[in-house]
Amino acid sequence: MTKKNFLKITTYAAVFGIIGGMSFEGVTYLSDKLINGTSIEDTVEAEQDIEESGTGDANNNSTAENKVTTVSSSSGVSDVVEDVLPSLVAIDVTATQTKMDFFGRTYEQNASGSGSGIIVGKDDDYLYIATNNHVVADADKVSVKFYDDKIYDAAVKGTDSTADIAVAAVKLKDIAVETMEKIKVAKLGDSDSVKVGQQAIAIGNALGYGTSVTVGYISAKDREVQSEDANMKLMQTDAAINPGNSGGALVDINGSVIGINSAKYADTEVEGMGFAIPINVATPIIKNIIDAEEVSEEEAAYLGIVAGKEIPSEYAEYYHIPEGVFVEEATEGAPAQKAGIQKGDIIVKFNGMEIKTMESLQEKLALCKAGKKVQVVIKRADNGEYIEKTMEVVLGKKADAEDAGSTSSPDNSGSGNGIPFGNGNSYLR
Repeated sequence: MTKKNFLKITTYAAVFGIIGGMSFEGVTYLSDKLINGTSIEDTVEAEQDIEESGTGDANNNSTAENKVTTVSSSSGVSDVVEDVLPSLVAIDVTATQTKMDFFGRTYEQNASGSGSGIIVGKDDDYLYIATNNHVVADADKVSVKFYDDKIYDAAVKGTDSTADIAVAAVKLKDIAVETMEKIKVAKLGDSDSVKVGQQAIAIGNALGYGTSVTVGYISAKDREVQSEDANMKLMQTDAAINPGNSGGALVDINGSVIGINSAKYADTEVEGMGFAIPINVATPIIKNIIDAEEVSEEEAAYLGIVAGKEIPSEYAEYYHIPEGVFVEEATEGAPAQKAGIQKGDIIVKFNGMEIKTMESLQEKLALCKAGKKVQVVIKRADNGEYIEKTMEVVLGKKADAEDAGSTSSPDNSGSGNGIPFGNGNSYLR
């Protein structure tokens, strides 16, 4: 593998250890329900004002409702930032880490971290905030600070570790009217129409100190970047992406979000290489997480495979095999086996979403109820080539599989904040 093929991310834009002097260790990933039922895609055409649901933006009069706020380049960066800031939040997380001392004894300690988020939606019950998966991964507690500096508890609604996307939710009933009057859903742009050389503004909770703004240009599009588990195609910018900016917004001169800040490249020979997830890539993932039904323990889904090794990009390229999750065994009589999935298959998509790791497959299963029909795309070896096949699988019920004694379930629950989304209730085998 050469630098020509991939850029290696060596520092990450989530900041840990700001609070309490603790730090997370290890490598992180690179790291349609809006107001009155408006889809995420609709925000590209018209920004939906929160006042439609009984509250209003204190800075806008009634004639400004439901209109896109377009900021010309001549208005200056400060006008863009002023327009965007009500849509951004600072995220603080706490987690429990298992450590080992000099004598090999293990112990637990608390750690804290900070990141950023973008308000992307609202329905009758929750306000939804998009961020990076590596900001909230393994968090015991998540809190968000809104534009008015008020802090509220949040829960992780769902994640996609491969894409490094997560959605957190705050109960509307917990948010004060005064806060609702000062915040708004972000206006999403079109990252496909972004041109190299156009101006970009990065906004986020740098170093956990609070909102900061950096300005630069789009340096490249579709830049292939290698993380620990997967390859991603990101936008490159020379606007500084600092620790704590993860999950924040990369916006254009009109104040539209064109990317979610994700990571930076650090090297003594490199300067000014930050990366963002294109918003057109993030939007369907965010929508899928928001639209997912709440899954109770009784409704948790079951696929029924024993998964072998994940196939990372380096092995896939070297051995000319697909990236994905290798099926070691399809359990006899289980949904996967009934659908035709068999030993040696490599799962590359689940219900239209790309699969590269076991964690990613678990995450997508966790959003499905038992009895749901899903499409699983596999690649199967055939005379030295891999042939793609699409299997329709009717997911089974976890409880039935457990009663039969054929399986055990890992505990992947990561909510723990009083919001019963049911993430982690599904499992493979």
